[in-house]
Amino acid sequence: MFLSWTLVVWVCLGPGVPGSGAANSTSLNGKARSCSDLRQFYTGKGFTLNGVPREEMSGEHLRMCPQGPTCCTGPMEDGLARLGTQETQDLIREAGRSLQAALNALYRSFDSYFMDLHAKSERSLPATLSPLGAVYSQNMRLYTDLYADLRRYYRGSALNLDETISEFWFRLLEAAFKNAAAAKTSLSEEYLECVAKQREVLRPFGEAPRDMKAKVTRAFVTARSFAQGLSVAGEVVKKVSQVTLSPECERALMKLVYCPHCRGLASVKPCPNYCSNVMKGCLANQADLDAEWQNLIGQEVIVCPLCRIDTLLQVASSFSTEPSVDVVLSSIPARIFEAVGYLQDSMDTFTAKVYQMCGTLDESGTGSPPSQEQQRKKGASLTASPTAGLRLEMQVSDLSSKLREMQQYWVQLPAALCSKLASSSSSSQDKCWNGMAKARYLPEVMGDGLANQINNPEVDLDITKPDMTIRQQIMQLKMMSNRLKNALDGNDVDFQDASDDISGSGSGMCQTGHCARSRPGGYPPDNNRVRAGTEPQSRLYRILILFPLAVLLLLR
Repeated sequence: MFLSWTLVVWVCLGPGVPGSGAANSTSLNGKARSCSDLRQFYTGKGFTLNGVPREEMSGEHLRMCPQGPTCCTGPMEDGLARLGTQETQDLIREAGRSLQAALNALYRSFDSYFMDLHAKSERSLPATLSPLGAVYSQNMRLYTDLYADLRRYYRGSALNLDETISEFWFRLLEAAFKNAAAAKTSLSEEYLECVAKQREVLRPFGEAPRDMKAKVTRAFVTARSFAQGLSVAGEVVKKVSQVTLSPECERALMKLVYCPHCRGLASVKPCPNYCSNVMKGCLANQADLDAEWQNLIGQEVIVCPLCRIDTLLQVASSFSTEPSVDVVLSSIPARIFEAVGYLQDSMDTFTAKVYQMCGTLDESGTGSPPSQEQQRKKGASLTASPTAGLRLEMQVSDLSSKLREMQQYWVQLPAALCSKLASSSSSSQDKCWNGMAKARYLPEVMGDGLANQINNPEVDLDITKPDMTIRQQIMQLKMMSNRLKNALDGNDVDFQDASDDISGSGSGMCQTGHCARSRPGGYPPDNNRVRAGTEPQSRLYRILILFPLAVLLLLR
């Protein structure tokens, strides 16, 4: 009886009853369905009603949407496809701007912290070094120039940090020796050059210069590389977010987002897995950034039992490793004081050896010797204050937690976009838009990256033709990861080919790679100075050049 009644209803009402599917083009009274909802939606998107049908039509003309009864003409389909692509690109760029802002905030936070450490250390110079007397008061420019050079190096100047610190100790030795000599004694440039040559052999400052140079170099190299790593990461996000979506992606997005409106299914959201396949196909090249991005940001990748790739997270953690960066910077004045004190204690011995190697002065003198209290006075403590240590701990913790949040950005981007588009209810798996109708989506979800899209049913991609802009950014990430590894090993890093600073103009980072190497208004370049070890090398070079000429003369 129930089956007979059902057949009667079907015969009387026909296949166009509600619930029989939006593909039917007739209403209950046999007329074509109205397109009033689509017309209202279409004008709401900024289009005009010119050429928009009032009733459903046959859909043989459609190129992107499933062919069947539709309210969309060919030009409408093209316009909505362009709109869908633009809206998706806007979402991608909005997400990129948010990530850039987060990286920029990290840069500014770290830069402010590190520059504050630098400034506090420089401000402590008078209190720490004043007991040295004339060695400090008559050579204050020498010490402030050292801090200026360190600041310029951190900001991106192409200074050689090792040479800069060595030059400081050369100049300090000259200043101390002049102070120890008689006031009326004339010290020629040649004589001072000879004095400087004795530094490596006699080590008049003890071990303090070597120890300070190693620790200061490591601190500033890692700090600069960390700031530059944040800059490169931000620049990569900016450039990749500007990459335009492909025509294949445009067609897939139209089918995903706006074809349901053309079919009268405006309230039906796309199936989650369907949306995932579309977005994974559209963002396949971007997902290929993931490996190098995680290498840079903080995913530790084990290559062999004793190998690992160092990252921004590891560099951030190194700031609190003993000796921590705050201890290193705050102890610079104390290490200088310690070194000069060592020289003053052994000045008689050093002077005697200098006279032996360089000859005695016309009028010898030792000046006013420092008091025993000054000689024995201890420098500032080499441990940071509890407040400074707590601030460093909080700084490292904040940097690390925010960097971890960014680790999987590129592979999580498709899901983030689909969260705004697709159905989120698991109970609606059979009532979502699957690209053809309101039904379950059956294909499996593809993996991440271009190579995994070979069988993507939604986006037709040529996996042999990667996006070259994104490949270039992958190389930038790889280069930056290598620089960070070198920095953790204490090796100086040249950033001349690095990306622009994300913090914008006025940040102080070296933008062009042509930063001046000489100190503005500082000590003149030591062009005449012959460093220890260079003279034998020059002699060997001359021998190698002259030997073939001598052989030719003998053969003539």
